[in-house]
Amino acid sequence: MIGARGAGSLIPAIVGALVALVIALLGTTLTDTGPWYQALARPRWTPPDAAFGIIWMVALALWAAAAVAAWRAAPTHREAEASVGLFALTGFLNILWSLLFFRLKRPDLALAEGAVLWLSVVGLLVASARVSRTAAILLLPYLAWVSMAVAFTWEIVRLNRPFG
Repeated sequence: MIGARGAGSLIPAIVGALVALVIALLGTTLTDTGPWYQALARPRWTPPDAAFGIIWMVALALWAAAAVAAWRAAPTHREAEASVGLFALTGFLNILWSLLFFRLKRPDLALAEGAVLWLSVVGLLVASARVSRTAAILLLPYLAWVSMAVAFTWEIVRLNRPFG
C-alpha cells in the first residue's frame, strides 16, 4: 500500500493544484487594473496586461508541481512539513503583494514586501534542491517571474513616487 506521500497517491497533486488555484484566485480578486493602475507611469518593458494572468497561472502551476515533488521527495515527515511551510509562506507573500500594490495602492510597500517574497523564493528553491532536483527546476520560472515582478515594482515606485 502506498502512503499519502507515495508516488501513486493523487492527494498531494490535488491539494497542490487547489492551493495554487486559491492563491491565483485571491491574487486575481485583489488585482484591480482600473483607473489608478492605468494612470501609473510604467516602464516601456511592461508586459501586456493580458500576459500577467497567464504567466502567473503557469508560474503557480509549476510552483504547485514543485511543492508536490519536494514533499514527496522529503526523506522525513519533519522535512516534508518544513517544505509545505516554505511553500505556504511564498503563497502568502504572493497574495500580500497584490493586497499592498493594488488594494492599498502602495507600490512602495509592495516593493519592500516583494524583496521578502524574492528572498523566500530563493530560500524555497535552495531548500527544495536539497531533496528534489525536479522541484528546484520547476521553481526556476517562478523565481524568474517574481524577479521580474520585483523589478517592475521598483520601476513603478521610481517613476511614480511618493506614495502614501
